[in-house]
Amino acid sequence: MAPAGTHAPLSLLLFHFLSPLIAASTAAPSPTAGAAQTPQELLLDFKASLQDPSGALSSWSRSTPYCNWPHITCTSTAATANATVSISLSLPGLSLSGDVSASSLCRVPGLVALSLASNGFNQTIPLQLSRCTSLVSLNLSAGAFWGPLPDQLGMLTSLTSLDLSGNSIEGQVPAGLAALGSLEVLDLGGNQLSGVLHPALFGNLTSLHFLDLSRNQFLESELPSELGKMGSLRWLFLQGSGFSGGIPESLLELEQLEVLDLSMNSLTGAMPPGFGIKFQKLMTLDLSQNGLSGPFPEEIGKCVMLQRFEVHDNAFTGELPAGLWSLPDLRVIRGENNRFSGQLPEFSGVQSRLEQVQLDNNSFSGGIPQSIGLIRTMYRFSASLNELNGSLPDNFCDSPAMSIVNISRNSLTGTIPEFKNCKRLVSLYLSGNAFTGPIPASLGDLPVLTYIDLSSNSLTGGIPAELQNLKLALLNVSYNQLSGRVPPSLISGLPAVFLQGNPGLCGPGLPNDCDAPLRKHQGLAVAATVASFVTGVTLLAVGAFAVCRRLQGSKSSPWKLVLFYPIRITGEEVFAGFHDKNIIGRGAFGKVYLIELQDGQSIAVKRLVNSGKLTSRARKNEMKVLAKIRHKNIAKMLGFCYSEGEVSVIYEHLQRGSLQDLICAPKFTMGWSDRVRIALGVAQGLVHLHHGHTPCVLHRDLKSSNVLLGDEFEPRVTGFGIDLVVGEKAYQSSLACDLNYKCYVAPEQNCTKKPTRFMDVYSFGVILLELVTGKPAEHPASDDSIDIVRWVRRRINVTDGASQILDPSVSRTAQKGMLAALELALRCTSVMPDQRPAMDEVVRSLEPLCFSVHPQTPLPTETALEP
Repeated sequence: MAPAGTHAPLSLLLFHFLSPLIAASTAAPSPTAGAAQTPQELLLDFKASLQDPSGALSSWSRSTPYCNWPHITCTSTAATANATVSISLSLPGLSLSGDVSASSLCRVPGLVALSLASNGFNQTIPLQLSRCTSLVSLNLSAGAFWGPLPDQLGMLTSLTSLDLSGNSIEGQVPAGLAALGSLEVLDLGGNQLSGVLHPALFGNLTSLHFLDLSRNQFLESELPSELGKMGSLRWLFLQGSGFSGGIPESLLELEQLEVLDLSMNSLTGAMPPGFGIKFQKLMTLDLSQNGLSGPFPEEIGKCVMLQRFEVHDNAFTGELPAGLWSLPDLRVIRGENNRFSGQLPEFSGVQSRLEQVQLDNNSFSGGIPQSIGLIRTMYRFSASLNELNGSLPDNFCDSPAMSIVNISRNSLTGTIPEFKNCKRLVSLYLSGNAFTGPIPASLGDLPVLTYIDLSSNSLTGGIPAELQNLKLALLNVSYNQLSGRVPPSLISGLPAVFLQGNPGLCGPGLPNDCDAPLRKHQGLAVAATVASFVTGVTLLAVGAFAVCRRLQGSKSSPWKLVLFYPIRITGEEVFAGFHDKNIIGRGAFGKVYLIELQDGQSIAVKRLVNSGKLTSRARKNEMKVLAKIRHKNIAKMLGFCYSEGEVSVIYEHLQRGSLQDLICAPKFTMGWSDRVRIALGVAQGLVHLHHGHTPCVLHRDLKSSNVLLGDEFEPRVTGFGIDLVVGEKAYQSSLACDLNYKCYVAPEQNCTKKPTRFMDVYSFGVILLELVTGKPAEHPASDDSIDIVRWVRRRINVTDGASQILDPSVSRTAQKGMLAALELALRCTSVMPDQRPAMDEVVRSLEPLCFSVHPQTPLPTETALEP
């Protein structure tokens, strides 16, 4: 994104280039027959063509001079009677719709600025806008415009600013726009533009300061060499738009660049030699998620104003440029998922302003820098999956801001230092190293520590009782050499799998019972008395078992069972529960069975119909990752069964069933307060999947049937991460066969190679529409086969449309909150992924709605985790 102030309503940029003007205007007289229309009448004609549900333009009338109307600014070139009046019309975010009457508007003399941004016109860009020849600024961003980009806009030769971003404009960018030689701002980002870009667009628009062609995933261009002719360019946004080929050397001539974003494309090859030597004003460089390779040029270390350096997810080799580490204003270094090597240098300590260093999955070697604890601003240091060695510096976590540490899967040795100064530490991942000695008890004094993974080391001693002071979501100490009694609350609150591989540990539910030796001593006398009886019974049992095995033969279950929680069930019992009478749900990936255990507890088992071709080891690893996800709005994964070519996942079962069961009931009459709490809970669960877990987990199958309801309708999201279990190919194959739930799938699903968080946001938006309307997503009306998104959009702009959309069974006193939720749901289900809010923003939007109906109840936080 551009620096603050640069991507504001772009019509404001116009006034930087206009001379100071003085407001002046008087009311125009009523026209006589045959007379030319006055500006006042033309503006009223324009208003008459619009639908204005909020009444934002209701005060426009003949009784008031038009220069005094709201949203109109008049300026004059001189304080004389014959002064020319310039008019700026700014109507952003007023919920306007209807047909834009450009024929009237463009006859308004002196119209220099027009903004119709953030409205809902749902039409093509009017061709008659090309007649507004006096326009200096035109902003139609996020106005629900669609269709091709008119070549006629090239006739607006006075334009200095053109913003058409965030619409659904498609087709090629017309070469005629190259005629706009005075253009300084061109924003076409977030559309559906396609094809190859004409070189003249870059070669002729040499006055541009700001160019945004980002998030146009159907473009098929290489970066043209003509880019180098745009010598005034300061902000260049080309991310996520299908650009391919190499980075042209001509790009190095853009000496005024402050922001360069080429991320999420298909760029390949090496960086141009000398890259960075002329970029003395560059503040942000983002080349991430491409296919760039080779060493990174040392000259980047001369970019003295650089704040963000993001080159992750490429194939760069060699050492990171030495000068990079000492840049005075650098805040972020992201180089993960490359092939960088060499040693990490000592940092400049107190002079450094570094906040994030992420270098995971490279080939860095040597030790952790001794100076890292001196950087007072450092809050994230992540260098897992490298070849780092040596011990951790004692001051490693002395930064008062340090929150996330991940140096797992290296070759680090020595003891774990006392992290007494890490008062803001949230995540500590040290797994897969060679640490020895005890787990520091001082970890229990860190107030916000939530995730601890010390697995696969050589730690000794016991698990400190002080860890019970923490509100842990994850404690993984498996595969060490720990011994002794496990603190009771840690056993009851965490899966036993996170303690496994430590034969010396004992406690309830573990293979070793701490009290077993005492009970053995006390029972010796009794054992001697009944020994002969037991022996006889044992012989009979062995004989009976042999007979049963011979009789049952092929009927035995081939399933192998892996449990993450101490539940009492066998693979045979799971297999035996697969009867039609036990089916409680069906989906793209198989049927869900309700199985009752011998102790009266019930579980839900999802039997996957297409388990893919993952190896058993790979599937186990993925399952273990998913089992670590702990949150009060995430359903527990209790374990899984697998056999040759088949896998079933075991979940907890909640008595109230799913949200879909509730909505599809004969009479769905839930109050708004419970509905908004369900929405907030689901949103918080997704936030944890997207942002609270490492690595990030996408749900990819979110729907109301995968939202289970507990006591007081507390929601728990289930069914997530199935793609990780079955593999991408099997996942796509199953999803393509499922026609019933297409309404939950984001429209870009079939035209993008990489799933994103915004696909989950779309699915959540569909669920929110179900809660607002009280109607199921698949068929919201008995006489209409369309899904709920289209059903709502067809009615939203109709007169009194809200009364047709909101569930009439909900009290009218809740209508304000329901309308706010409806607006949020429409944002979440936007056709353009970049127009959807992130899930943490969704939570912030829902919290005040929840608070308004539960004023006495403290709000759950988006990071709320199970105790």
